Amino acid sequence: MTKIVQIETTAAEPVSGVEIFVPLNKLKKSPKNARKVPHGEAAIEALAASIQHKGMIQNLVVEPETKDGEPTGCYFVTAGEGRRLAQLLRAKRKQIKRTQPIRCYLDTENDAAEISLDENVTRTPMHPADQFERFHELSRDKGWGAEEIGARFGVSPEIVKRRLRLGAVSPKLMEIYRQDGLTLDQLAAFAITDDHARQEQVFEKLSYNKEPWIIRRDLTADKVPADDRRAVFIGADAYIEAGGSIIRDLFTDDAGGFFEDAALLDTLVIERLREIAGDVLAEGWKWADASIDFPHDHGLRRYYPQSVPLSDEDEARLSEAAAEHDALTEGYSSYDEMPEDERGKAQALLAEIEAISAKRSAFDPEVVARGGVFVSLNSQGRVRVEAGFVRAEDEPQPEPQPEAENAEGVEPEDDGDGNGLEPEDEDEVAGKPLPDSLIRDLTAHRTLGLRLALGEQPEVAMVALTHAMVTQVFYRGYGRSCLDIAAKSEALGGHAEGIADTNAAEALAERHDRFGAQLPTEAADLFGHIAGLDADERTALLAHCVSLTVNAVKVPWERSTANVAAGDVLAGALDLDMTAHWTPTARSYFGRITKAQIAEAVSEAVSPEAAERILPMKKPDMAEAAEQLVAATGWLPEALRTVPPVAAAPEQAPETEEREAPEMAVAAE
Repeated sequence: MTKIVQIETTAAEPVSGVEIFVPLNKLKKSPKNARKVPHGEAAIEALAASIQHKGMIQNLVVEPETKDGEPTGCYFVTAGEGRRLAQLLRAKRKQIKRTQPIRCYLDTENDAAEISLDENVTRTPMHPADQFERFHELSRDKGWGAEEIGARFGVSPEIVKRRLRLGAVSPKLMEIYRQDGLTLDQLAAFAITDDHARQEQVFEKLSYNKEPWIIRRDLTADKVPADDRRAVFIGADAYIEAGGSIIRDLFTDDAGGFFEDAALLDTLVIERLREIAGDVLAEGWKWADASIDFPHDHGLRRYYPQSVPLSDEDEARLSEAAAEHDALTEGYSSYDEMPEDERGKAQALLAEIEAISAKRSAFDPEVVARGGVFVSLNSQGRVRVEAGFVRAEDEPQPEPQPEAENAEGVEPEDDGDGNGLEPEDEDEVAGKPLPDSLIRDLTAHRTLGLRLALGEQPEVAMVALTHAMVTQVFYRGYGRSCLDIAAKSEALGGHAEGIADTNAAEALAERHDRFGAQLPTEAADLFGHIAGLDADERTALLAHCVSLTVNAVKVPWERSTANVAAGDVLAGALDLDMTAHWTPTARSYFGRITKAQIAEAVSEAVSPEAAERILPMKKPDMAEAAEQLVAATGWLPEALRTVPPVAAAPEQAPETEEREAPEMAVAAE
């Protein structure tokens, strides 16, 4: 039985092998301590928390301090310096007094330096798997949360959450981790979900390559990333309130996690879009369709808002508000630099200015009455409201034209007995139309005259060309040009999945709408409108229309590649940089080519060594790895590369002249 002795502050004859209580302020670090690198702050914090909640589980080992052979009343800590520092930290925090008795084991027989070394060397650290499972058991069996466990062990709640998540991994995978069949990073990747069956399923399908990012990819394949436009639109709070759950990765930057229930998310998006569509209907539109994706193949004609003059009252208020806003913001480069009260006033004035300015354009009430709106999401997760579309059955129908009479003359009169009567004199037939053959003859001559005259007036030719293109691009068959030019625009959605929702497609649609809003409603007014544009405006409109006719798509059923070659020439002339519009990913490129082609691409973009490292992988894993390696290199497949146009070589003097020159020189001598 160990003898326990209370040590007084006065010096006493030391007795080895007894348990004693020494005031904290009488304990010192031993000069024979084997640990020269001091304990880290985190370790001392953890020890202090443990002692605070559970007491000091292990005694300090001490020996008396002596001076001139006499005990001083203080003791050197030969084993347990970390616990001594933890007790000092508790005293600093006023949790105990500096004279608090500390339980110690007095040892004067063994060498203090050896004891210190033995304590730090002769011990086996706990396997991390055991630690993870014990933390998980504390949470499961005692109901402790991360805050409580963290306080009891002196670690942050974030670290506890990670250990709890690791402790919840499938026992089968945990045992594989114990046997060094998985690394800690790989085990952490499996912890992204608590579905043990799913974890084990993914593990069984892995090849020898068990990269953590591959494990995470496979575990979240059917989930929706938090940066998906649908998730951004609904938001995490609304999704969770509706009963959805979000998978979070505590070990990497998961950008908000993964929405687990894609069907629920889609339902929430559609419901909210329909609510917005209902608000739009209240504005008087005939119909409003809501869908996640914009229906690019709607085939409907679109009308745009027309300019409307402001009332005198609005004009006056607009000028007044603009003056007030400018006075407030004078001297500031942004709202952030302004005092809070002035910033609020300036922003309110700006909102009023924008509201009044919006009154400068409005849809024709007739268009609203027979037209509709598409409500959808754009690629950034914001609501996209596109208005002014009119279905074919709602378009105003042209007045019926009287049927033309016989083009070659009037039908013979009938005498009632079936015998036709010839008119007595053709000159007596009033309103008789010209014969079709004559009309055809005359209009052919007029067409020839138009061709001759148009070729001599380039400015009018540009107007006519622009008119022909705009009529077909914007008016969808409700206007006609006399120029036999077809402005066909190939729909690209059938050639590349998701292309309509790319940033490039949205930029093109925005440009199209910008031009469309400036055009007259009636096609009959278009020619005069185009003629009234200045040269730059007309050229820009024509360039847009021409751009929509570009078709450099190679389809397998066409043997000719002439359009692709022409596209290469056009790309060179435009100095087209496709890295601004397209990025090679596993889905868009690497997953759709052979392993040899993947290796060739990585070798070209990164290095042959990088290609060799990923070549043994299975194709899906190799494609994902290639995406990671090639990212940010600017590499493009050959089909997307732009070859700069070759400059024409300078003309060289004829070879005969070069031969004649020396002869001429000789003759001159």
